[in-house]
Amino acid sequence: MAAPPDPQDQLLPPASPGSQWFGDRGEGEDDEVVTPTGDEPAPPAGEPGLGPRDSGSGPARPPPVAMETASTAVDLLYWRDIKQTGIVFGSFLLLLFSLTQFSVVSVVAYLALAALSATISFRIYKSVLQAVQKTDEGHPFKAYLELEITLSQEQIQKYTACLQFYVNSTLQELRRLFLVQDLVDSLKFAVLMWLLTYVGALFNGLTLLLMAVVSMFTLPVVYVKHQAQIDQYLGLVRTHINAVVAKIQAKIPGAKRHAE
Repeated sequence: MAAPPDPQDQLLPPASPGSQWFGDRGEGEDDEVVTPTGDEPAPPAGEPGLGPRDSGSGPARPPPVAMETASTAVDLLYWRDIKQTGIVFGSFLLLLFSLTQFSVVSVVAYLALAALSATISFRIYKSVLQAVQKTDEGHPFKAYLELEITLSQEQIQKYTACLQFYVNSTLQELRRLFLVQDLVDSLKFAVLMWLLTYVGALFNGLTLLLMAVVSMFTLPVVYVKHQAQIDQYLGLVRTHINAVVAKIQAKIPGAKRHAE
């Protein structure tokens, strides 16, 4: 009859996944790294939205599509392609100015009518030209009609992962601020919201959006041209703010940050 198992053996933790790579080591023995042969099981992949190399213990990394989008946005804001940035900036300004004068429904209707007028006029012009010249070039928008515009399953998953990353990051940050995980950050957020009440009383949402778009396309270029002077003044402001925050932390109990 087999002896009952020792209770201490049942309390021992299971072997770690690293034992299959390094083997068991007794006291006084040197670590001997065993080179994987390819038959060993692969380490578990990270959680969805954290990236292939993230285990979930550290901060989540943005998916590749988010990094590509950020790189494209930086190129636009720094006017690295003047023609492309001009088209995007002008389109935003035209749309926002139109929304300040008309309703959203009217703006959408006028934009649709303008596009239809252009395409119908061009279609009729090409048809008359082909009839006069007795040519058969086909539909003028044939290349665009045959263009594949459907989203594949991989693209949908890629953009969904990007959206999931930003939504999760935003929710975690809001939870941290509203539940006062760090008192100083929550106080800063409260001051920001208090200042926004005055900004909202002076400007409406469209005006603020218009100012934000103009700032996004102008401030980066100004910063690049006058980086030394701006960094100098920003350093002075940052030093003053840090001094004020340090005084507040010294006077308010529990306001000091926990050491990371």
